[in-house]
Amino acid sequence: MSISTIEELPAHLAGGKTLAGLDLGDKTIGVAVSDRGLSFAHPRPVIIRKKFSVDATALLDLLGRENAGAVVIGLPVNMDGSEGPRAQASRAFVRNIARMTELPFAFWDERLSTVAAERTLIEMDMSRAKRKTKIDSAAAAFILQGVLDRLHALGEEITPR
Repeated sequence: MSISTIEELPAHLAGGKTLAGLDLGDKTIGVAVSDRGLSFAHPRPVIIRKKFSVDATALLDLLGRENAGAVVIGLPVNMDGSEGPRAQASRAFVRNIARMTELPFAFWDERLSTVAAERTLIEMDMSRAKRKTKIDSAAAAFILQGVLDRLHALGEEITPR
């Protein structure tokens, strides 16, 4: 299993690779993908969860089409920093899917990402029904943008070669 730190991600992104971000929900998997310049997160349609093998195949197919070199998974830690059942489920998902791919995975503290994403969608005057279909991918984009901003703030060389 390939678990990376955020600081190790740039090594996996040479050659025009993108970085993907995931927000794992009970019913959907929110997905976002960076641009090739690794500056902006772009939401993609959610993957409706069925069973793990179907979800993993759909996700890996999407990551292949998007030329992803690494994946960041939102880790839903509690407000006090402890990990509960949702964080354990996210770690289990990564353990299982990592057996199916060479892609490295990194975790990112996603506290309040869904709240921030929903606030943004509300500010865009999006209806409640439409927000429901977009929220997980918007949260994935929020998570991914946080990682991209962190890499730039660290001064890491993330310009594709």
